[in-house]
Amino acid sequence: MSYRFEEWIDWLLTTANLSGPSVLLLTIPLAIIQGLFGVFPFATLVFIHIAVMNVTAGLLSSWLAGTVASIVVYFICRFFFADWINRKFAKGLAKYGKWQHYIDKYGVWAIIFLRTVPIVPNNVISFMSAISNIKLVPYIWSNILGNLSSILLFGILSLSVVQTDVNITVFIVLYAIFLMILIAIFFIRQHVVSRKQSS
Repeated sequence: MSYRFEEWIDWLLTTANLSGPSVLLLTIPLAIIQGLFGVFPFATLVFIHIAVMNVTAGLLSSWLAGTVASIVVYFICRFFFADWINRKFAKGLAKYGKWQHYIDKYGVWAIIFLRTVPIVPNNVISFMSAISNIKLVPYIWSNILGNLSSILLFGILSLSVVQTDVNITVFIVLYAIFLMILIAIFFIRQHVVSRKQSS
């Protein structure tokens, strides 16, 4: 099914005849479909963005599309289908129970981690967030940062294979700095919270 969907995406791109940033008019709705149903890998959209634009613009466009999609999916699930998701996916989400616990406990930090490390599918992260106690604004920030982390990591891994002529050192350095800042903020925040709880 994924292969057929990718063929359909290729046909859609050819028919729409979009180029440059205007391709987002097509890929953002596709990212929302991917975020809801997971019928094709998000990497498909990343490759489309890089092929249509240059590497940097392609990765930034992928970050934008992924962030918009995750927020839209959260909003739909949270405000329209939360009860249905709880009933329909109770068994399916049960295998991600420990991650649901971490989202409830650590909130934005768990979402940033899950968006960075591909342990849980993107759409499942949105579903779990929608039925958790995390609010919309913190969720938006966690996805802005988490998707940025994910796209930087994807860029490092894919460019070393797809475009061997591109120097990925800059991406590695940016990613390392980004991760160090996030880790530092996390531990500082945890320290502040633990001091408040002990006082």
